[in-house]
Amino acid sequence: QGSVMEELGLRRAELQNMVPDGKGRVRLEFIIPARGLIGFRSQFLTLTSGGGILTHVFDHYGAVKNAEIVHRTNGVLVSMVKGKTLGYSLFNLQDRGRLFIGPNVDIYEGQIMGLHSRSNDLTVNPTKGKQLTNVRASGTDEALTLTPPVRHTLEQALEFVEDDELVEVTPESIRLRKKLLLEHERRRAARG
Repeated sequence: QGSVMEELGLRRAELQNMVPDGKGRVRLEFIIPARGLIGFRSQFLTLTSGGGILTHVFDHYGAVKNAEIVHRTNGVLVSMVKGKTLGYSLFNLQDRGRLFIGPNVDIYEGQIMGLHSRSNDLTVNPTKGKQLTNVRASGTDEALTLTPPVRHTLEQALEFVEDDELVEVTPESIRLRKKLLLEHERRRAARG
């Protein structure tokens, strides 16, 4: 229950009531802003190892809490080109962070394609192929093993995006992108 209370505190929730039920469970009642509740269900299930029960009911309209709700600390991997992703380039990008897309997927400039392992945004080329040589070699190509990409639900995507990012929803997919698609426009906006 401590980890749940800590996470709700970061989301600007206020504890109203705490009652043990006699069966080893504790009932916690919080008042939390709606924007703090976005994306919490999946986090709650992780924190309680699937054993918690979460319900929520609208209570009232209140003044906006000026305190900032905690956001992610890592940057993102942003595509620098338009085209189809290649397994070879994704294999090399796996070391940079968690990928949101798999091989042979159409991508465009400014689309977010992964979570960077560091705090800054990184512009990458997911369409770069392997350099071919004219020399024949036997068995030098090893099979590339890619980790499965992270697939976001709409709620997870809304929780993930920052102020300079957008969620793009189509019947086939949910994509994340930067507001400013071109790299030089993003740099200019960051400076001024």
